[in-house]
Amino acid sequence: MSTIGRTLTGIPGLDEILGGGIPQGRVVLLVGGPGSGKTILATQFLVNGAKNYGEKSAFVSLDESKQHYYSEMAKFGWDIAKLEQERKFAFIDASPIRTIPGEVKIGKMTIGKKDFSLLSLIEGIKSGVKAIDATRIAIDPIASLVFQFPDVVQRRNAVLDLVEALVETGGTCMLTTELRVPGIDRAVQLEEYLAHGVIVLQTVQVGRSIVRSMQVEKMRETAIDMQPRPYRISQSGIEVFPKESIY
Repeated sequence: MSTIGRTLTGIPGLDEILGGGIPQGRVVLLVGGPGSGKTILATQFLVNGAKNYGEKSAFVSLDESKQHYYSEMAKFGWDIAKLEQERKFAFIDASPIRTIPGEVKIGKMTIGKKDFSLLSLIEGIKSGVKAIDATRIAIDPIASLVFQFPDVVQRRNAVLDLVEALVETGGTCMLTTELRVPGIDRAVQLEEYLAHGVIVLQTVQVGRSIVRSMQVEKMRETAIDMQPRPYRISQSGIEVFPKESIY
């Protein structure tokens, strides 16, 4: 394991429970409910790479506008617009895939919306990443894409195609998705089987208190701390407490 390259997240406490960082070139899925900090964690990972580790980062948005995203993240002291001007950060707006018509004609060939959406997303990611040679990538959220595939087999193939395309970039990647059923005994979602790593963020009730809980459920190529650990969202981003228990 000592020979495996690591990508440091730079997030206080997280690299410790990851055994020294995310294995390079892997795709990690962040699963969480509303307000759990999925976008914050993914952005902190990108910003730390651009500011502290000499890496370039790309954020792919499937829902939020660039203006809104930059404004929200500025609350944590992250001047993403400046990083973009320095060509250390790229914002890739993939939200138009939600408004693609039912069928799209390419020459004499007709492609369904779902297939064209996935193709457009992958091509947009590849071109945006190549433009600045990004080695850190985040896609937020993939729910906008996967919900277009109600059929389980089609959804599985779509997620696999996306993961494979991200692996081909050579970057270390984070995807965010919704936690559909909260709780320790929740049902595992299909996307979790296909990602190389899974980090679950949720709120749990401990006695009379509500506690934010982060659990690394899996991470290929590395030993991990699988215990749920408390974390907080402060003015400087996310901080994990790897020595503390939520129970």
